[in-house]
Amino acid sequence: MSTNTVMNQTLFQRIRTLRERLGPDLRDRVVATLYRHAEEITAQVVRENTARCDLDTCLDNIVTSRVWGFPLMLLLFSGVLWLTIAGANYPSALLSKLLFGFEARLTAAFQTLNAPAWLHGMVVLGMYRTLAWVVSVMLPPMAIFFPLFTFFEDLGYLPRVAFNLDRFFKKAGAHGKQVLTMCMGFGCNAAGVISTRIIESPRERLVAILTNNFVPCNGRFPTLFTMAAIITGTLLSSSHHLAATLFVTGIVVTGIAVTLLVSWLLSKTLLKGVPSSFTLELPPYRLPKIGTLLVRSVLDRTIFVLMRAVLVALPAGLVTWCFANLQVSGASLLDHAAGWLQGFGRLIGLDGYILLAFLLGLPANEIVLPILIMSYLSQGAMLELESVTALKELLFNNGWTWLTALNISLFSLLHFPCATTLITIAKETRSAKWTLLAAAIPTGVASAVCFLVTRLAHLFNLV
Repeated sequence: MSTNTVMNQTLFQRIRTLRERLGPDLRDRVVATLYRHAEEITAQVVRENTARCDLDTCLDNIVTSRVWGFPLMLLLFSGVLWLTIAGANYPSALLSKLLFGFEARLTAAFQTLNAPAWLHGMVVLGMYRTLAWVVSVMLPPMAIFFPLFTFFEDLGYLPRVAFNLDRFFKKAGAHGKQVLTMCMGFGCNAAGVISTRIIESPRERLVAILTNNFVPCNGRFPTLFTMAAIITGTLLSSSHHLAATLFVTGIVVTGIAVTLLVSWLLSKTLLKGVPSSFTLELPPYRLPKIGTLLVRSVLDRTIFVLMRAVLVALPAGLVTWCFANLQVSGASLLDHAAGWLQGFGRLIGLDGYILLAFLLGLPANEIVLPILIMSYLSQGAMLELESVTALKELLFNNGWTWLTALNISLFSLLHFPCATTLITIAKETRSAKWTLLAAAIPTGVASAVCFLVTRLAHLFNLV
């Protein structure tokens, strides 16, 4: 053991002993004393707008209350989620119609030029169709979510969210600001990783980066809502919007719980250290400036993330088309790869085609279901069915049960980050080691959870 290691361990032990002697709330007591003296001095020399202060205080008594704080957070989150999903339906359908309409023109142009079928397949059915899917599914939700998120950020509400959840992350050995990065991850995990820059401690910043993937981004919500409709339709004979919404909410809460658990495990193993404290000063409530809000949310966040997704979607479409159309021994590469993955897939309650769809969907979570449908129908290009009922019939004809839909929901929630997020992690950490761990840890967690759920379901004869 090196001298530096011994010195670091000795210093770590002395810090821990000193903290235990002075009490865990030493920093809180010091900060409270400083603020009390500052308030006494301010009261003597400054005349404040007491009406404004009283309004802020009244709002904080509700927003940060132990009784009303958490229900209000869930209500606002559900509202943002509902506005994002419901509000994105029409523009997403319109954008999809526009982009896929242009695909028909590209096809006509290739036919006019007498281009070979393989070139049309690679460029139009592979690369362009994947690009159209990613843009039409990803852009409208981001264009709604990021402005809403920025609105609450500028309003001053997000620091209150961090205040409410700080003690949970502190117990997990993480930083309270991780709450804010987690919230950003609901829009896009790549944006969530970038937002970890607000965490000063390198150790706790790494914890936030490695666990940000456990909150579902907008690319995974279409899969989660589809699986919710299938599960509620199977167990309740017909799909109920309330039941489906409760199911998705439960999945999101599960992701937050896994975030806290894995953060705690990392802080005790790979990223062991003394949790840092921070003083969170709650800013006054302010009405956001619409112009600044739109510029920050659309240009700095939405367009930035979308461009990264587009860069990885094009080669992904090419690879997917090749897997579906190149034949070896009378079967496509896609069928061969799914066969190799079948054993492990069955072990965790899925199948080889599902696992392969997630692997080929690495560039963008939006294309997982289209790839799966293409695989089950043995088609040479990605496609989408007309309704959830038709999709349910196709899936159940290929051996699915309600347990398969539940496992794919959990795997979608917990599995490896998309390529855009992994590229962002590599740039933020400048480390191949942490980038690989950012992919390996969620994949291991997702596999373990699906395996456990499958064993329990069979143990109690629920399938």
